[in-house]
Amino acid sequence: MPQGKERASLVSMKDIARRCGVSVATVSKALNDQPDIGKETREKIHKVAAEMGYVTNSAARALKANRTFNVGILFVDEQNSGLAHEYFSSMLESLKVEVESRGYDVTFINRNVGQSRSYLQHCQYRGVDGVVIACVDFSDPQVLELVNSNLPVVTIDHVFNNRMSVVSDNVQGMEALVRFAYINGHRKLAYIHGERTAVTENRLTGFYRACEALGIRIDDTLVRGSRYHDAETCEKVTRELLSGPDLPTCIFFPDDYSYVGGLNAIREKGLRIPQDISVMGYDGVQLADILSPRLTTYCQDTRAMGKAAARGLVDLIERPRTTLTDRIVVPGHIRIRDSVAKLK
Repeated sequence: MPQGKERASLVSMKDIARRCGVSVATVSKALNDQPDIGKETREKIHKVAAEMGYVTNSAARALKANRTFNVGILFVDEQNSGLAHEYFSSMLESLKVEVESRGYDVTFINRNVGQSRSYLQHCQYRGVDGVVIACVDFSDPQVLELVNSNLPVVTIDHVFNNRMSVVSDNVQGMEALVRFAYINGHRKLAYIHGERTAVTENRLTGFYRACEALGIRIDDTLVRGSRYHDAETCEKVTRELLSGPDLPTCIFFPDDYSYVGGLNAIREKGLRIPQDISVMGYDGVQLADILSPRLTTYCQDTRAMGKAAARGLVDLIERPRTTLTDRIVVPGHIRIRDSVAKLK
């Protein structure tokens, strides 16, 4: 009887080729079930490989390291735009590239999976070594179950105690936009923000902090809630904002996509951008440069965020005792275009 399976990692394709009297290339083709190998030869090679306790390189690697070299990405987009969601698609592509460069495969986890088993159960079923969580309802019990599990976890745009997180500098981002409005002469500012998430709270803090530092009086009726990446709701809120007698000189939208709805409401009112009213967005997606007028916006460095999340997760998996569960803050920058007028 050949060597037992306890020595599986020592068995190579060369050993199998020698036993079968064929070339290493033939063994490789047979084990990968390529069609240009005869059925009899293929079956013989598979049989001998099993008898010798051969396992594929990836499996041997997993056994040796006690890891699967597979990471999960939990992504739930409420607007059902999936990976076409430009803000997250750029981030997730960067994350995927970095993870794969470190020798890991990626499994995407979404809401459809959660209908039959919980997110944690799916991660366990797929045997992932860790998971990145992005674009979800972080108060969802399934998400909390996953966050509180023993799996290494990195969250994007949300902070949990004792978990690594990667966030855009949303406080500094809103401060930068307010200061840009201020140096262009704007004092009556309106802010339409997204749902009350950690991201929104940080942006509101940046907004109020900058206004206070610059001596700008805030009219609470001009600070209104909407939803992220929801042009229809933003159009409705903008219409309500413009129905009052005293209009703002500059409106901050929750994101660049929402600007589409705001633009419709502003034009419906007979106003021109930036001649009659100025506007600014957030995210820095391509759409901001396609619409007319082009939108001045705060660009988040989504590629850097994805890369940081990937590196952080792999470090947690491979060096759990020496990797800190830090909050990694990624800065962005203002992209100045045509939507803000300079007031005299």
